Amino acid sequence: MQSGFGFYGHDDLQRWQRALEPMRALAGPLPRRSPIGALVKSMISGRTRDPVSLAAYDRLVARFGTPARVLAAGRAEVLRCIDTVTHAEDKAGYVIGALGRIARERGGFDLGFLGALPLDDALAWLERLPGVGRKVAAATLNGSTLDRPVLIVDGHVLRVLQRLGLVRRRAEARDASEAVTAAMPEWQGRDFLDFHIGTKTLGQSFCRVDRTECARCPLRTDCRSRSD
Repeated sequence: MQSGFGFYGHDDLQRWQRALEPMRALAGPLPRRSPIGALVKSMISGRTRDPVSLAAYDRLVARFGTPARVLAAGRAEVLRCIDTVTHAEDKAGYVIGALGRIARERGGFDLGFLGALPLDDALAWLERLPGVGRKVAAATLNGSTLDRPVLIVDGHVLRVLQRLGLVRRRAEARDASEAVTAAMPEWQGRDFLDFHIGTKTLGQSFCRVDRTECARCPLRTDCRSRSD
């Protein structure tokens, strides 16, 4: 791989993508939000179960409707809506901080311009915002209507890629995202999103932190950590 990590490369990723199709199907359709919606949703999702973070995001949208109204409401009111997510107080502050900076710099909340920037520049622009690391930046670009070709790596995806041996055990989400993104230059945004969903579903089911079911894993023949 171009990143120099791990034991696998382009052809392996293509094969894994095909093997993960049933896992991808289990997850069902993923809504394509606006870039600003994807940003806020991802910011409040970290280390929180999907149903909990989605319910919190839906409450935020139902109560305020627009990013401008979220910003005007302030941190305390945002916290009331997202208080069920992990580290809710920090996340409420990050949401207000990020929205405030975007409003000052862009005069609004349209992040469509990120679709025209070189990928590295778009990621770097987002990562300047409070509470935004590579996972949130990639989710904003790939998981939104921008549909940009970059892999979203959350804790589940990182664990699977580490156990497979694609990246080192001490690799971080940024390392894994850059490794897969660089290795698959022909993949489109949807390909990366499908791979994210497939590996995340695998991490939530057969490749959990506390329990592995290697015999049922569709990637078991390649996994360097499997239990025979």
